[in-house]
Amino acid sequence: MNQYLTIAPQNYTWEQNIKKSRFILNVARITSEEDARLFIERINKAHYKANHNVFAYMLGDNDQIQRYSDNGEPSGTAGVPMLEVLQKNHLHDVVAIVTRYFGGIKLGAGGLIRAYSGTTADGLKSAGFVERLTRLKVTITAPYRHSETLNYWLETNNYPIIETQYDTMVHSVVAVSEDDLSQFKTTLTNHFSGSLTFMVGETIFFEIPVS
Repeated sequence: MNQYLTIAPQNYTWEQNIKKSRFILNVARITSEEDARLFIERINKAHYKANHNVFAYMLGDNDQIQRYSDNGEPSGTAGVPMLEVLQKNHLHDVVAIVTRYFGGIKLGAGGLIRAYSGTTADGLKSAGFVERLTRLKVTITAPYRHSETLNYWLETNNYPIIETQYDTMVHSVVAVSEDDLSQFKTTLTNHFSGSLTFMVGETIFFEIPVS
């Protein structure tokens, strides 16, 4: 997978009113179809009085699993438009459910498509996205005299500090891509005249907000 985008929170709720009908989006990260099924069941139970609980989800490194349901709305007016929003935003491992409480005014096929796709799109925009990256966990050990300068260098070069520990030295943990590791170590070694040491640890997932 070249890029892994998902929603920023683990789950999120957003709603709007359209011609007296309530449209409520619930969206969550998932790692399996069982996760999706349990989330859908939970929302169905919470909104058992709703007229419709429409869902769509995408799962897998290559989105090989894609499911949707119109849940009683006219075919093609609800689940498919929601799935298309997930596809257009290039999201992975996400389930979306739009609950509708009918307000008495019929929207027609076009209106339903706009309502379900719009609720999904606007709700996802409100939730925000992150890019999930694979990174190496690197611990940089530095003398106290270099701590502030090192922090400034890391910040200005977009290496956020994950955690910091203090003893006789300062130990700063950052996430570095495998491709950048050699140059990263060389640059810092030269910049701080060999006073830093590096310990390369486990591979972690690192999430960066996407505007």
